[in-house]
Amino acid sequence: MATEPISEEVVGSCVDAGGSAIGMPQLCFDWFPNQIFWLVITLVVIFLVLSRVALPRIAAILAERQGTITNDLAAAEDLKAKAVEAEEAYNKALADARAEAQRIAAEARAEIQADLDDAIAKADAEIAAKAAESEKAIAEIRAGALESIQVVAKDTAAELVTALGGEADAKAIDGAVDAQMKG
Repeated sequence: MATEPISEEVVGSCVDAGGSAIGMPQLCFDWFPNQIFWLVITLVVIFLVLSRVALPRIAAILAERQGTITNDLAAAEDLKAKAVEAEEAYNKALADARAEAQRIAAEARAEIQADLDDAIAKADAEIAAKAAESEKAIAEIRAGALESIQVVAKDTAAELVTALGGEADAKAIDGAVDAQMKG
């Protein structure tokens, strides 16, 4: 009984007399209604699983991502605005610091110039005092030199007159030397 041949009515055109399939069973027209039924059942199950489980999860993830992206873009705009404000504050502080540095440098230059002017005035006063002392010393030396020249000239004139055989009159020699010294 177990090895009884299958009748032609049950087998159809897709199975041979031995019970083995001829060709590919998926392409057998006799089995198409059965395959279409299971295809429809499978597609309905897949649709229900996707529409009830997978697609809501995917939609929630996409909504969450969109919210995250929107929040990140808003945060980026806020940070950009803060960065622009910080840059403006930095540039203002830099300009203020440069102005303060210029002011300090100008004050330092003014103080240095004032100190230099004081030092120059002090040096000029010292130079003027030393020049006056020097002129006084030169005048004393000149006066001493003139006196020494007069004395030497008088002595030399008296010796010349005596050497030439004359008598040296001190008053006449003094008058002649004084006259020559005056011009």
